[in-house]
Amino acid sequence: MSEPAFQPEHIFRVLSEHGVHYVLIGGYAALLHGSPYATFDVDVVPAEDRANLDALSRALKHMHAKVWTQGSPEGLPFDHSAETLSMGRIWNLITDHGRLDITFEPSGTSGYDDLRRDVLSLTVLGQPVDVASLADVVRSKQAAGRPKDQLVLPVLREILGKGPPEERT
Repeated sequence: MSEPAFQPEHIFRVLSEHGVHYVLIGGYAALLHGSPYATFDVDVVPAEDRANLDALSRALKHMHAKVWTQGSPEGLPFDHSAETLSMGRIWNLITDHGRLDITFEPSGTSGYDDLRRDVLSLTVLGQPVDVASLADVVRSKQAAGRPKDQLVLPVLREILGKGPPEERT
């Protein structure tokens, strides 16, 4: 069975409709800052308060979220209640709209409140999205140290060196 088509706008819409507070980070955030590297998942850092985890649970139920693994790309069912979500620090999921990764404390950061300080509030594919600053994306990718992150870091640093988005030409 193949994975559903990657439709990030639908993921953003469902999260918004359910009132989930989160910051977009990772490859999709880098793409919005000008990275030329494609990504096929959405990485979010949600607020960890109980009301937000309840909202996130409802959004995941709406998207029929399942745990994604390489061995089971169609996903494995799981109880995505607020209690269950709070027990894990990273959730790799597959939804009706493609891959969604949830992490509560991305490498190099202390989580939602840390990333909120420099967030950019954008409209992405018609949906409101709080996007981590490029400096925070770089900080996280550098700390993660994965080969795929090391590949994109020189380009992201070059973009970062050009200044804030409104100053880039």
